Formats: sequence, C-alpha cells, structure tokens
Amino acid sequence: MPELIRLIVVEDDPQMRQRLDVAFARSGGVEVLAWAATAAQGIAALDGVEPDVLLVDLGLPDASGIHVIQHAHARYRKCDIMVVTVFGDQRNVLESIESGATGYLLKDDTQTDFVARIRELRDGGSPITPIIARQLLQRLQPNTEAVESGDAVSVLSPRESEVLNLLSRGFAYQEIARLLDVSPHTVGTYVKRLYEKLQVRSRGEAVFEAQRMGLLPR
Repeated sequence: MPELIRLIVVEDDPQMRQRLDVAFARSGGVEVLAWAATAAQGIAALDGVEPDVLLVDLGLPDASGIHVIQHAHARYRKCDIMVVTVFGDQRNVLESIESGATGYLLKDDTQTDFVARIRELRDGGSPITPIIARQLLQRLQPNTEAVESGDAVSVLSPRESEVLNLLSRGFAYQEIARLLDVSPHTVGTYVKRLYEKLQVRSRGEAVFEAQRMGLLPR
C-alpha cells in the first residue's frame, strides 16, 4: 500500500477545487487536511498542522501564494510544495522556486494527473509542466538568443494581440467576446491561431511563451 499523503490545498477557484477533489477521490491515498481559499487561510492552516505536501495557487484574492510558500518552507522543511496555477511567466516561476517550491504545474494542462505528480514530488522528483521546464533550461543556456521584440510582435495580428493580452489577464472567452464586440466562436478562432503561432496547447503555455517573446506589456 502506498503511503497516505496528507495535503493542505490553497485554492480559491471553485471549479479547480472540484477538479482536485474528484482526482483525489478517484485515486485514493490522499487526505486533505485543510482547504483554504486565501493566503491568510492557508497560513493559518499551516500553523495548525504539518502536511506532507502543500498544493498552492499563486493568484489568491488577498495576496500572492508565494507568501504561503515562504511560510511553509520556513516552518516545515520536510513539507513538499507544489504550485498549481495559471501563471506561467518567468517571474512567478523563478520566485516560487526560490521561495521553496519544488513542483510547478499549469492548471489548464488537461493531461495532468495531479495525484501522480504529487506522488512524484514525494518520491523526490520535481514535476514541472514541460513548457516551463524547457524555458527554465533555455534561460540557463548563455548562448540562447532572445527574440527581438519588434520581430516577435509581427508574429500576431493586432486583434490576436488584443485577445492574447486579455487571456493573460485572466478573462474568459465570453468576457473577451463582450469586450471586443465579437462572438465567443470568433474568440475561439483567434485563440486557436494564437496557439498555432506560438506552438502551445494551453492558456498558461501561451502566456509563458508570449512573455518570453516580448509579446505582452511588462
């Protein structure tokens, strides 16, 4: 029998909480000690009990999840920390790792088996969404040439750039459609083109790649 893994989950999105809950129930071997929807609740939960794994989002309503990571890392050195978020930009990735996270997954990777990744983390691995792992490796290569911002911008049409910017800010397709006065189907077409041009498969990967290419405002 594999060991029972005790978790504290810090996540404010109801849909993502349900997705995780279903994954835990199906796989077994995982016990959630506490669910928290804010950074403050996450820190309070950590002050009450030591988990084996902290699963934490970064985009929390009261503060960045990085504060929760720092608190857990300082208090419990044996606690493994996994980020599960929509933010794939280099700043958040590096700051999370520097603060103590050893795993980093993007939420919208529908292929992710979260329980398998948690077990991998407990076994000493560092599960990271492939697109982020690749970018981290490229960052360590001194001869890697950055794409010039001017050339990168020409990859996308003006409307595609608008959609990309709104996606990076967390807007849903319906919201983008209203803002741009187009149909949700049209937004989906723009997103499909974005994914093809950036050679990505999800929103998180698109935002990460676009930031690397200089396609998003700093």
